[in-house]
Amino acid sequence: MKPIQFGLFGAGGFGREVMPYVKTSVSRTLGVSTDDIDVYFVETWDPIQHQLNGYPLISMESFLRVEGARYFNVAVGNGRVREAIANKVGSSAEVLPIHADQAIFLDNNIIGSGSVFCPNTIVTSNVTIGHFFQANIYSYVAHDCVIGDFVTFAPGVRCNGRIHIGDYAYIGTNATIREGKSDKPLRIGVGAVIGMGAVVTKDVPDGVTVVGNPAKPIVK
Repeated sequence: MKPIQFGLFGAGGFGREVMPYVKTSVSRTLGVSTDDIDVYFVETWDPIQHQLNGYPLISMESFLRVEGARYFNVAVGNGRVREAIANKVGSSAEVLPIHADQAIFLDNNIIGSGSVFCPNTIVTSNVTIGHFFQANIYSYVAHDCVIGDFVTFAPGVRCNGRIHIGDYAYIGTNATIREGKSDKPLRIGVGAVIGMGAVVTKDVPDGVTVVGNPAKPIVK
């Protein structure tokens, strides 16, 4: 049996944080031994160095020539960049989720393909999450939230219940989003950016960046 070939796209800080639990996550998902999995850092260009933190570092072109069953995920914080990579690679490799052993998932959740959940992240109950979502350490998603595709949570995000988040939104480190109402979820728009430490108490329109407590749009 040829080894499973897994490419983690992105060799920056986030990728280096995710790589240590890639093998155990892939092993759990596919039901194979970690000894049967080869892992690579992958970049979209030809890297100058060929190893990073003890793992091979190769180009996208080289990864797509590797023989065997190919799988991938993308550890890049920018949702639109994740989408571009996924579109390029998706016809030649199959996406797998990367979930740390310490990530917790409770009841009746729907999570799209390509998710990355770092250690000490939590999804509680009745949550719907789109494709290629990333939750960095100590982030949580509470009950009845609906999250779009290619959304990014930085470390320590507190996403309380009944919140709807649009595609490509970026929620900064230690940001808090107030719980919405049953008949009126709090909404974060498509491509919106929530600044580090912001406390969001009302809807954020598409493409708007908010900062502060309470969070307000940046005035240019």
